[in-house]
Amino acid sequence: MAKKSGKSPSKKSTKHVKPVKAIEVSKISSRNQALSKSRRIKSKPPGRFSIHKKIKHPVKLPSIFRIIRLTALTIWEHRGLFIGLTIVYGLLNLVLVQGLASHTDINALKSQLDKVSSGGLSSIFSGLSVFTVLLGSAGNGSSQTAGAYQLFLDLIVSLAIIWSLRQVMAGHNISVKDAYYRGMYPLIPFVLVLIVIGIQLIPLLIGSLLYSTVINNGIAIAFIEKFIFILIFAVLALTSLYLISSSLFALYIVTLPDMTPIKALKSARKLVRYRRWTVLRKILALPVILVIVAAIIMLPIILIITPVAQWVFFLLTMFALVAVHSYMYILYRELLNE
Repeated sequence: MAKKSGKSPSKKSTKHVKPVKAIEVSKISSRNQALSKSRRIKSKPPGRFSIHKKIKHPVKLPSIFRIIRLTALTIWEHRGLFIGLTIVYGLLNLVLVQGLASHTDINALKSQLDKVSSGGLSSIFSGLSVFTVLLGSAGNGSSQTAGAYQLFLDLIVSLAIIWSLRQVMAGHNISVKDAYYRGMYPLIPFVLVLIVIGIQLIPLLIGSLLYSTVINNGIAIAFIEKFIFILIFAVLALTSLYLISSSLFALYIVTLPDMTPIKALKSARKLVRYRRWTVLRKILALPVILVIVAAIIMLPIILIITPVAQWVFFLLTMFALVAVHSYMYILYRELLNE
C-alpha cells in the first residue's frame, strides 16, 4: 500500500479526478499565493535611491504559433460539437438579425471592379477590395432591434462555447443541447464583467472621437498638430488596452461556480501580473490572424465563384466566435500553468 500511494495516477484513469472547475479555482488561488510569496521586493535603505531590475515572471508563455496550433487541434478534435454550436448561432442570426436578404450586392461590385481592372494583379486587388467591403459589413444589422438581438445572441453563444471548452478539455463528452442548456447560469456575472470592460474602453473611444473630429473638421492642419493628436490618441488607446488585457480573462474566470465579478477581476489582474504587455501582444495578434486566414479563404472564392462568397463569409463570421473563445481560453489555461 505504501508503494502504491507514492505513485501518481495514470492518465487513463478518470474516475477520481477532480472536476475541471475545482481544478481551475485551486490553480488560481495557489498561483496567487505563490506569486505573492515569490515577488516580495526587499525594502531599500532610507535616504538612498536605487534602481531595481525589471521583475520577470518565472513561467514563460508559449508562442503565438503554439497557441494557434493548440486552438486548431482543440477545435478539430471536437469539430462536431463546435460546428453544431456554429449552425445554431448562424440560424438564429439569420432569423433574428440579418435575414436572408443580402445588404451588399457582391456580384455587382465585383463586376464594376472587373471593368476597371485589366486582369492579372488588378483582379487580385479587386478581390481584396470586395473582401474589405465584406469586412466592413460584418455584424451590421438592418436596425437597432437587430443590433440588440445580435448582442444577446453573442452573449448566449459565448457562454455556450466557454462552457463547452471547459468540459471538453476535462475529457467530458457533451452535446450541443447540453452547452446551450447548462452553460447559461453565469449570465449576469458575465454581463457585469462586460460592463467593466466597456468602461475601460472609454479612453479609447474618447481618443478616437477626438482624433476624428480634429482631422475631419480641419482643426489640425500642420504636421506637428496632427502628430500631437495622434500621440494623444495613442496614449488613450494604450490605456484602454492595458486595462482590458486582464479584464478579458475575467470573462472566463467569472463562469466558474461561486465566483463574483469582483473576485474574477482581481484574479485576472493577478493572472497577468509581471507579464501584462506580453499577454497584450498575444491578444492583439488574434484579430490580425483571423483577418489573414479569412483573406486566404475568401480571395479565391471571390475571384472564382463570386455568387457564394457572401454565404461563405457569413459562415466564417459565425465560426469566428468559436475561434476567438478557443484561442483566449487556451491562453487563459496557459496563464494558469505554474
